[in-house]
Amino acid sequence: MIFYFTSSMKKNYLERLQIVIEQLHGCRAAWLESVPVTERFRGKVVWKGDVEVYALTGHPKAKRCYGWTYGEPEQFITILELPPVDSAAAAVKVGVAYQVKKARKKK
Repeated sequence: MIFYFTSSMKKNYLERLQIVIEQLHGCRAAWLESVPVTERFRGKVVWKGDVEVYALTGHPKAKRCYGWTYGEPEQFITILELPPVDSAAAAVKVGVAYQVKKARKKK
């Protein structure tokens, strides 16, 4: 099943993500763009979706933050643009690695 956002749903999604970023990282966030990313591991797609890019104001180190959601109930992933993260694709790599590590700890 393919699901498409309406413009009002997308706006609401971006606002929820912005609030999470601002609360987690203690700074202001302004949406810049959506970047499509496909992450593959050993030739298989492990993650595919849009990463939202936000400009940060007032954060002591980062100028940007990357974010997306997953699951039901909705869970938020936010990754600051700090080395080694320098792009939406790099943020997804870090996010996927974190999720794998977290899943392994539950076993």
